[in-house]
Amino acid sequence: MAFPGAILPVWGYHLSFDFIEVGRYFLAVILGLLSAVKVGEMVTARSGIRACITLGCIIAAMAFVALGLAAPPVSWMWRFGGTLLVGMAAGMMNSAAFQSLSSAFERDRAAVVNLAGAAFGIGCLTVALLVSLTYYVYTATSLLVLMAVIPGFAAVLFARANFAPPAQHAQRPLRAVWDEVKSPGAVLFSLILFFQFGNEWSVAGWLAVFLVHQIGVRPDTALGMLAFYWAALFLGRVLTQALLPAVGHSKLLLGSLLAALLGAIILSSTNNQFGAWMAILFLGGGFATIYPLVVEKIGHRFPDYHPGFFNGILSFGITGGLLAPWCLGHMADWWGIRTVMLIPLLGTVMVFLLVVMLWIETRLVAGE
Repeated sequence: MAFPGAILPVWGYHLSFDFIEVGRYFLAVILGLLSAVKVGEMVTARSGIRACITLGCIIAAMAFVALGLAAPPVSWMWRFGGTLLVGMAAGMMNSAAFQSLSSAFERDRAAVVNLAGAAFGIGCLTVALLVSLTYYVYTATSLLVLMAVIPGFAAVLFARANFAPPAQHAQRPLRAVWDEVKSPGAVLFSLILFFQFGNEWSVAGWLAVFLVHQIGVRPDTALGMLAFYWAALFLGRVLTQALLPAVGHSKLLLGSLLAALLGAIILSSTNNQFGAWMAILFLGGGFATIYPLVVEKIGHRFPDYHPGFFNGILSFGITGGLLAPWCLGHMADWWGIRTVMLIPLLGTVMVFLLVVMLWIETRLVAGE
């Protein structure tokens, strides 16, 4: 999932102003994720979780090899197709992961989401570090072939692994399911995820290109700062896990939103590396806690749902997350590269307002 934002400087987009073309790669990931929803369900239903996640790893390895052969100056359309396969692989792994975590999710929603998010952050950090440290060492083709080894090795491991069966749930009438999904709480929750993932992935997707164009840092330094962003997200989730028992969750959520807002303001206005480093720290640390805390607040409202319900809402959120950087390609082309960091600023304000509305709605429901 971190691949599009990390690979852009390797493909030379830090030197060009073809921002619309950059946005198309995020659109490809969205299309791949959406196409994987039904495929992942069918594979899991027929052959189990192990087959689904193994197939996802195989598709990812094939996609990276294909992208290595399609590095510039090959037409962007070939890279679009390869990135679409990356999105499909991610979607299948996401589907399998939610099924495999269903039992643990029911026992402790916040902890499972937080730890899964931390593991996800380690993977994104690894990708950014790998590209940053090898920027001047490998060609684009060599780097992508090297990246293909990782999911290829994972496919071998998962093909031999045993996964616990997903938790069993009683079938409920479609009408009852729909009534809860369209409830104000569920709508507010899905909108929070839509904007929050949009904030996170706008930064993750465009940060490296933004830093080169706006501040003038070297591409390997920009990739290192992208890795720092993922590290801040990862460490923030680890720290949140330690703070959850001791700190009021509403206060922690409010502090996270204010930190993210401060980071977005600094990053959209700074013209030096120190300001950028501090902004990234505030953004990553602030973003880290918002999703797991909101999940914890809303999770008790839907006790009968297995993670498939959250997977559907999460898919909506991820779609928003990658739809935002695609739209930013057009906005940057029209109004300049600085625009890409103004959107997370406005998005953080929107998340704050939606969290307040969700808090009010929850109090009203509790008082009925």
